[in-house]
Amino acid sequence: MQDIKELSLGELEEKLLSWGKPKYHARQIFSWIYQKGSYDFNSMSDLPAALRGILADEFYVLGLSLADLKKSADGTVKFLFELNDANLIEAVNIPTAKRATGCISSQAGCKFACEFCASGLKGFKRNLTSGEILDEVLYLKNNLKDAQLTHIVFMGTGEPLDNYDNLLKAIRIINSADAFNIGARRITISTCGVIPGIKRLQEEDLQVELSISLHAADDNLRSRIMPVNRKYPLGDLIKCCQEYVERTNRQITFEYILARDLNSDYSAAQKLVALLKNLRLAKVNLIPANPIPKSKIIPPSESEVRLFKDYLFKAGLNVTLRKERGQDINAACGQLRLKYEQD
Repeated sequence: MQDIKELSLGELEEKLLSWGKPKYHARQIFSWIYQKGSYDFNSMSDLPAALRGILADEFYVLGLSLADLKKSADGTVKFLFELNDANLIEAVNIPTAKRATGCISSQAGCKFACEFCASGLKGFKRNLTSGEILDEVLYLKNNLKDAQLTHIVFMGTGEPLDNYDNLLKAIRIINSADAFNIGARRITISTCGVIPGIKRLQEEDLQVELSISLHAADDNLRSRIMPVNRKYPLGDLIKCCQEYVERTNRQITFEYILARDLNSDYSAAQKLVALLKNLRLAKVNLIPANPIPKSKIIPPSESEVRLFKDYLFKAGLNVTLRKERGQDINAACGQLRLKYEQD
């Protein structure tokens, strides 16, 4: 059987036509799955019974199962999902009063082995299909009670731009008015700095947000904590970012995890200012580190964070400090999956 979410609206219309069925049923099916949250073709009451039977024989809707769930005191919910081949992925619901952000994985495991991230500690397994990515969004949407899923961030397990084609196919369905209808500007792709993917993204007719995990402003340190920098060093990355901004006229957010005795001192702040001061439409998002098992990464003190932020602000950079959510449930990337696989 095939995952029906692997089909775009146009592809589903073509499938229906090949069966001799009217193509307008495709929009009805999209509505049932993505807007009404139905996993059962038999419940799609405005479809002819014969078509429902064919769909049930040919397709399935949901291709993952819940392996574990953790709920934080602040309302954040982390889901550990098992895929059909027993690989594990994570997704997180981060609700506020009336809206929620879904943090979505794009791969099972990760090949980029960033020192501060638990996602790659068990290695890379495989890319997720576009249908599996949409599975996560569906599950998060259908498990919200008092808030609506309004934002999607690809900051879960894996490197989104390393799974480019499946990622973009899923995003176009997330953005589609016939499906989730989440605006492109409410969808964020976070990358460790995969330059070919950034160059491809700037050619897309999509106003998605781009976030780059930076975490160091000199090549020696960044190459040590982020091996991707050996292939795509900072000079090339910043040049690529300048081209992206000029091409799209869209802001880039640089994520910067602050870790004690690593990248949170005065010298590191100076280097960060020097690296970004001439880049138009740049924002720095500071993130105090999460302690990670088997890693020497530890959070800085509150005073270190404040001094670092103040220096960047006074130097003219657009800087924010991320409010931590879900710390009591290990909500950072890969932590629940890592614990589950070790137990």
